[in-house]
Amino acid sequence: MKIAISLPDQLFEAGERLAAQLRTSRSQLYARALEAFLREHRALGVREALAKVYGEEPSAMDAVLDELQAEALREDW
Repeated sequence: MKIAISLPDQLFEAGERLAAQLRTSRSQLYARALEAFLREHRALGVREALAKVYGEEPSAMDAVLDELQAEALREDW
């Protein structure tokens, strides 16, 4: 899909230089940048959801599991 966007001159020029360094098209550079941005924000949503769940649930470990974990760490690997 073709789109038209406005960018500050400095950002556009930096993008042009990077596209040349990476030997890729401007379109490919912007597509990859948008993919990375979306991935980062999707990960933030997952972290926020996990924080909400774990913020509402008790985080204390069962005493038996705690002791078993400590024992495993003391063993000579």
